[in-house]
Amino acid sequence: MVEGFVVRRETHVPAPRATVFAFFTDPDKLIRWMGNSATLEPYPGGLYLLNEISGRATARGTFKEVVPVHRLAYSFGWDHSTDVPAGSSLVEIDLEEETGGTLVRFTHSGLPSEQQRVEHEKGWTHYIDRLTKVLSGEPVEPDKKW
Repeated sequence: MVEGFVVRRETHVPAPRATVFAFFTDPDKLIRWMGNSATLEPYPGGLYLLNEISGRATARGTFKEVVPVHRLAYSFGWDHSTDVPAGSSLVEIDLEEETGGTLVRFTHSGLPSEQQRVEHEKGWTHYIDRLTKVLSGEPVEPDKKW
């Protein structure tokens, strides 16, 4: 995939890598911080499908790389979108052990424009902040923003 416009984010979460990895690969854990339903097949070629809280959008892609507790990569996009169609971009998540938790390195590449980069950066910032709260043991209300 072409690099295109890119969202990058690094954040420390107070949980071990195995726990963090599960929150990206287990549908029941994923929807605690993002979406309202998910179908995840975390193996190369497996389906990534996430329905947004609002029911307005469905994210769809295919897992490209799955290295348990270390790395995930999957294609990403939106059903019925001409700007970022299903599977048209790439999300990469690298987990590094740190004192007191895990460093999450997040990259979303292949976005077609600066506008889409900005919109996806807002969304990912919102959701990664929610993930950090969940992994910190903070209560997280059902997501109604997106």
